Amino acid sequence: MSEKLDTTLLADPVTDYVLDDQVGFILRQVGQRHTSIFADMMIERLTPTQFAAMSKLHQIGDCSQNQLGRHTSMDVATIKGVVDRLVKRGFVDSYADVSDARRRIVCLTETGREVIVKAVEIAAEITRETLNPLSAEAQKQLLNLLIQMR
Repeated sequence: MSEKLDTTLLADPVTDYVLDDQVGFILRQVGQRHTSIFADMMIERLTPTQFAAMSKLHQIGDCSQNQLGRHTSMDVATIKGVVDRLVKRGFVDSYADVSDARRRIVCLTETGREVIVKAVEIAAEITRETLNPLSAEAQKQLLNLLIQMR
């Protein structure tokens, strides 16, 4: 990797541009590494979006599908697909809200609760493995910087 990281001061943005030094490119590479670690370690073939939905339901309890999408940063179509797949797998149930039939309530099934308890433990290991190349102080720094960018 090039030592030049401050690309905001490029003399000529076209000729001085180095893809390997660009934040988006680096974030994508790091994201790919994390996704690979997640796929290798996560139980039940859960995808990151499925895990996020189940983890959030475990954390906050039953909620509308729309709320679940907002809580997990998924758009309407994405959360619908995630919930549909989790229903098929028997990890969540979805039913019409008694006060508004247009609203779908999503909840973990007993099987889903058992799976997510184990999956959260694995997720902590995945986080440790993802951050492993960094010192404890650098890990804290990175997380704080990423939170600021969110």
